[in-house]
Amino acid sequence: MTDKEKRTRWRRYIEAHERIANEWALRGYAYPPPGFPVLPESLRGLCCGAKTRAGTPCKLTAIFINGRCKLHGGLSTGPTSKAGKAVSRENGKLGGRPKQNPSP
Repeated sequence: MTDKEKRTRWRRYIEAHERIANEWALRGYAYPPPGFPVLPESLRGLCCGAKTRAGTPCKLTAIFINGRCKLHGGLSTGPTSKAGKAVSRENGKLGGRPKQNPSP
């Protein structure tokens, strides 16, 4: 099984798990809890796999739904709206923190 197929199966597993959890929450977390899908054996120990600065693949196994770890998956993809992109562009022109006046 290729890495791409594993990541696709990983996303399907997470989406099924979240769907069942959301349905349970809508029922007010009524007892008994629902049966959650078992993680397939082929996905156990799935690594992030992103390329590190050293050029080796990342070996972290705590990964998000996108299949990457907290270091390489990132939650922010940058601004997506026109207004957000404009603000980002202006911040880039400023060149870092404002300079502080030295105290006497």
